Amino acid sequence: MGLLQKALETYDCHQKYVGVYRTGHAVLAPVSHILTAAALEITLNDKGEFLGAAALAKEEPKIILPATEESAGRTSGIAAHPLSEQLGYLAPYNKEKHENYLSQLRKWTSSRNSHPKLLPILTYVERGDILSDLARCGLVKLSDQGMLEEAKDEKKLVRWRVVLPHDDFSSACWEDISLFDAFIGFYREEGSEKNAGLCMISGEYGRRAEQHPKGVVPIHGNAKLISSNDDKGFTYRGRFANENEAAYIGYEASQKAHNALRWLVSEQGARNLFGGRTFLCWNPQGQEVCHAAGVFARFEEPVIEPTDYRKALKRTLDGYRTRLPKEADVVIAAFDAATSGRLALTYYSEWKASDFLERLYDWDRICCWPNGSWGIQSPSLEQIVDCAFGTQQEKRLKTDNRVMRQQIQRLIACRLNRAAMPADIVRALFQRASLPLAYEENIRKKLLTTACAVIRKYRFDRYKEEWEMSLEEKKEDRSYQFGRLLAVLEKAERDTYDDDEKREPNAIRLQSLFCRRPMATAANIEEGLERAYFPRLKPGSRMFYKKLIEEILEEINRFPQEEWNRPLGETYLMGYYLQRQALYTKKGGGDSTREEDMSGDVSDTDPDFPDTDE
Repeated sequence: MGLLQKALETYDCHQKYVGVYRTGHAVLAPVSHILTAAALEITLNDKGEFLGAAALAKEEPKIILPATEESAGRTSGIAAHPLSEQLGYLAPYNKEKHENYLSQLRKWTSSRNSHPKLLPILTYVERGDILSDLARCGLVKLSDQGMLEEAKDEKKLVRWRVVLPHDDFSSACWEDISLFDAFIGFYREEGSEKNAGLCMISGEYGRRAEQHPKGVVPIHGNAKLISSNDDKGFTYRGRFANENEAAYIGYEASQKAHNALRWLVSEQGARNLFGGRTFLCWNPQGQEVCHAAGVFARFEEPVIEPTDYRKALKRTLDGYRTRLPKEADVVIAAFDAATSGRLALTYYSEWKASDFLERLYDWDRICCWPNGSWGIQSPSLEQIVDCAFGTQQEKRLKTDNRVMRQQIQRLIACRLNRAAMPADIVRALFQRASLPLAYEENIRKKLLTTACAVIRKYRFDRYKEEWEMSLEEKKEDRSYQFGRLLAVLEKAERDTYDDDEKREPNAIRLQSLFCRRPMATAANIEEGLERAYFPRLKPGSRMFYKKLIEEILEEINRFPQEEWNRPLGETYLMGYYLQRQALYTKKGGGDSTREEDMSGDVSDTDPDFPDTDE
């Protein structure tokens, strides 16, 4: 019940937004009301006389309309909404639907919870002129029998505008809070004697929810989070005799919780939709919360030095702490639907703000890497998944939806639980970054920086090793030193190229082989340099590269000879990147003045970098 209890708490804490339309925000629906799109608008006066009608654009926002449990969950059956409805219910030629609509509206109009706008609407609909009025306005076409020519017009929903003299509220019925309150009171009295019991969510005694709202996540249409129609066949899997034994949920608690979840999804779900799965992250009291799947820190200026990065990250953490009290709750939930009728809660967790922020901070502190001119960055979770599992499509990596949603959820759990970085993701990045010729240059750079950040996190998680983000020439790691050697062999050959030459050096073309047989492959590459490329370098550059190769080989020789030609581990990528960065960011020798952009494409302008922080 944790999710529904937090959703109910969220609704109660945001009562001031209930039924209120705000520019740029979704509306929080009142109890016993739903949100839906209207196609037509009819204006009446206080006597129920027709004043005009208009067609509504598809871009019009959804409106609030009263709904019963049956009408809110209807599919193919007849169950009319009490006020705004489709033409199929308002037109008199379908007697069953029409009478179903009128009987409810008459009952509400004659109750003590009536409203001045109800009688004009009831009078007008009873008169039966709605189709002829709409046809006269050119909004529908009628047959000779006075019926709608096009069957699809029956689905057009009508919203009402009633102009009353001396009315303090808007003439629009979908904006009139007093009308909302009137129906809430009417429907509460209608069901006050139905199946009363103790609600397991609110802890209050009241009417039981017979049906629960659908459409919590708009992209999953009619999918319900709670359903109890298992009374045939499986019969509650043999555990219960009826749905009440499984869970007793009060009507108002269900309405509030589902409306709050729908509101949260509308507010932030589109920005946090990964592979068709919706991820929510919120504080029930409405405090600003950075998203668990989003970016923790963004810096106005690139942060180059590791010490500056740690300080900037700490300032970001302190900034979040000032806006979010340490005892505040943070709720994370993910929703997905395998079928059109069932909505699944695939992930759920609750955190105290202090713990939640500390865990996001720890992730960004460890899972980060220099990104050329963009400075040190922590790759987004989406970028990690794309680089590990995506395929190259139109100059970018794109991951299948089924893989994306599973892996994002997996990384969120890893991030929040301080779990070890999954080894299969590390292997995938290691293998892809070792096959540079399989990808375009901008993808290649992104793969390398992402792989290094993830490997750094993996080594910290598994072995408690904290790898520096600056070059360590004496690093006691065989793979790291071979990575340095690969960078030098690549740079030495590139320095002999003309400015417009795009050919890849032998070190890049043989990188995959180099990973499997490093010493033998390095000897072959170096032999090619001696024969074809070193003679083309100026003496100063040639001496610089030969000396650097010799120094690296001395470090490698410190390891047992039987290890020299063994396959490299993932840490060679960090040595390769840092040595390459050092060679391109300073003039280390002679005429080695050619520079190359080392940056990966993980900036705010990169289409692959999602804007998801909330």
